[in-house]
Amino acid sequence: MKTPIDERETFLARWRSELAPHTLGYRVRLLGQLMSRRFQDRLDPFGITPFHWLVLCCLWQEDGLATSAICAQLQQVGGTLTGVLDRMEERGLVRRERDPHDRRIWRIWLTEEGDRLRHVLPPLVATIKEDAMVGFDEQDRTTFSRLLDRLIANLS
Repeated sequence: MKTPIDERETFLARWRSELAPHTLGYRVRLLGQLMSRRFQDRLDPFGITPFHWLVLCCLWQEDGLATSAICAQLQQVGGTLTGVLDRMEERGLVRRERDPHDRRIWRIWLTEEGDRLRHVLPPLVATIKEDAMVGFDEQDRTTFSRLLDRLIANLS
């Protein structure tokens, strides 16, 4: 005859990987939080937020983007981005100009300071990935990245 303890142990044995803290979602979230903390630590000395970083990354790849293009790349609503751009402009990282061909469009340009950070921040941020990937060979890193992309695609 099964006792309540036996039933509990059977249940736990069957569902252990689906119960926190063993679930994939929990562990991915924990990894994200740990990486986010280190990321913010690397950005703090420069007065940069993670959202500033994302906007800078867009502009480092293509300067002079329309606000709507940045929103589309970052999947953000315009109101959210407007406040971020206000703070980035105050910080001297970007400048806004009306598009000469369509006055409804605002284009965002890097300032000298915003462009200078292109040479400083990516190497600092790369150290987070290196810290996380200690003990991973190149094949493991490639496989892990590919698997993450697949997980994201499966749920998108």
